[in-house]
Amino acid sequence: MTSSNSNQHPLTPAVAPSAWQPFKDAFHGYAKWLLSISWKLFMGLSFLLMMAFGVLGIPQVAFLLILTSIVIKVTFKYQTQAEEKATAATYMAEAEQLKRQLVEARLAAMQAQVEPHFLFNTLASIDHLIETDPPRASLMQKSLIALLRATLPSMRETSTAKLRNMGQELAVIRPYLDIQKMRMEDRLQIEWDIPEGLHSAELPHMMVLSLVENAFKHGLEPKAEGGQLTLRAEVNHGQLEVTVRDTGVGYFPAESAGLSSQTGHGFGLKNIRDRLALLYGDQASFSIRAMEPYEGSGTLAKLSVPYRVVPLDAQTVTA
Repeated sequence: MTSSNSNQHPLTPAVAPSAWQPFKDAFHGYAKWLLSISWKLFMGLSFLLMMAFGVLGIPQVAFLLILTSIVIKVTFKYQTQAEEKATAATYMAEAEQLKRQLVEARLAAMQAQVEPHFLFNTLASIDHLIETDPPRASLMQKSLIALLRATLPSMRETSTAKLRNMGQELAVIRPYLDIQKMRMEDRLQIEWDIPEGLHSAELPHMMVLSLVENAFKHGLEPKAEGGQLTLRAEVNHGQLEVTVRDTGVGYFPAESAGLSSQTGHGFGLKNIRDRLALLYGDQASFSIRAMEPYEGSGTLAKLSVPYRVVPLDAQTVTA
């Protein structure tokens, strides 16, 4: 006859409820109750307990119970506070991780493509120039190759924490502007005001290019007579300030809040804010506004990050 316990391994002991479990539950319940009452109420109850046990002739028991309760109340208070702090820290870490993953997902999606409008226009211009002006077609083709060569490695990067230097960013911006200059010819003037000494300054990659693209898309290209694009960088009170100024038609992003989600092959203006907050907290800032009448027409975008030095890459192309 097969025993009802035949399926149990002979070396596995039977798991029985702990005989101490009711005591443990009662102890934890008493500790939680102690934490829930104020010290004033506790002292009042202790006084009544001393009187009651004094009448019974056993005040020592009351004193021991009160002393034990004080130890439990103090100990469990600090333990509970520590657990609450640990839970809060875990929650904040998880929230920060989710935020980082969201920004990285946005950046990865945007880096996965070269802005079609710009790319198709450039290829169409090259095709046209091959027949009308072969030397210019060759120059534009070389600029496009340089742009793709500089941007494709960053498209394979999966972390928004990747930081580059100004020189590496100029290696992307320079061929982009060369192409735009060949396309717009006399309709575009470009002014550079970036000291060579700042080429080693730290910058989040693709961020300035996004502002340059924004200046063309919303300011210079829609203007029949074109205009001027000015790039300037300087250090002011420990902050690297990069400004992109255009004399285009003017741009009013999202009710002047600078939160447009439109983007080139970098990332949108909202993503710039999100990424700056992720990388630098409140130590960085970004603003974009239409120029005041006394400043002339156009748009001014300004990026400010802590000034730090990153070693220059030997292959960096500078402007």
